[in-house]
Amino acid sequence: MHKDMPVTRLSIGADLASRRGLRAFLMMLLGVTLVCATASAATKKSQNAAPAQANAAAPAPSDYIGADVCAACHQEVVNGFANNPHTRMTLMHGDKGITCENCHGPGKAHAESGGTTKMFNFAAASTQAVDSKCLDCHAGAHPDFQRSPHAKAGVSCVSCHDIHKSATPENLLKASQPQLCYQCHGDVKAALNMPFHHPVNEGVVKCSDCHDAHGTFQTNNLRATADQNRICTKCHADTRGPYVYEHAAVKAEGCLGCHSPHGSQNARMLNMPSVNTLCNQCHSRVANATIHGMGAGSDELAPCTDCHTFIHGSNINAAFLR
Repeated sequence: MHKDMPVTRLSIGADLASRRGLRAFLMMLLGVTLVCATASAATKKSQNAAPAQANAAAPAPSDYIGADVCAACHQEVVNGFANNPHTRMTLMHGDKGITCENCHGPGKAHAESGGTTKMFNFAAASTQAVDSKCLDCHAGAHPDFQRSPHAKAGVSCVSCHDIHKSATPENLLKASQPQLCYQCHGDVKAALNMPFHHPVNEGVVKCSDCHDAHGTFQTNNLRATADQNRICTKCHADTRGPYVYEHAAVKAEGCLGCHSPHGSQNARMLNMPSVNTLCNQCHSRVANATIHGMGAGSDELAPCTDCHTFIHGSNINAAFLR
């Protein structure tokens, strides 16, 4: 007795359709394989070509002649270089005392041509070329420069720094702070001349104490910290906290929600001349008058901080009262 399971037979049309589908699948698979193989070969070719191009462009050690040869024509520059931070570059290229050529490129062809063969000229080069040259060494110290407002505005390294004859040997700035910053930031200069201001003009505080000109992840190049208010509280420690009862505005908006850091008409450097006007931006005047049992408008008679003394935060009262 036949006990096998029944066999299902495909029709001739179904068999042909199956074969056509299989053929199409195999053709597609073959095409994908060819594309991947071509892309892989191109990638390997480019990877092999890149080192070859880099090696071809790299100058030979014999192309470097040393600063002593440069001094024959550029004595005034070489003489003033002894106290320059870049003198540490003499340790490069086998401790041959090479400094000028680390930035300007090898000088053999330049010297042999009597100065007619051009070397890298920072004054004539593009902003991108200058920044790239400086970041060859300083990328580790200034990793965020390319995203900074200065870089995006086309301000190059040599816009602020003068390598050969700097007014400030430590950072090689063209002028000392804040005068250097004022050359572009005239609005800040005006704010720092207001009746109440941070003592920047007096030399007690520098722009770089709060800002990093080479770029940060914060707006206006503010120095980045885990607690962004730390930029202010590192000097204003009495407002630092932590507090049992915290002022929400301090945590949400930070110090700049209420204060103008450069200068103000207000003795506390508030964003508004009157403290009550500032408070009423968040706290309704009508609500305040009702809560305090005063008539409408009478909340302007006395400053809010006469009662709400610990406005940055309190450890004893949720309303920051004395």
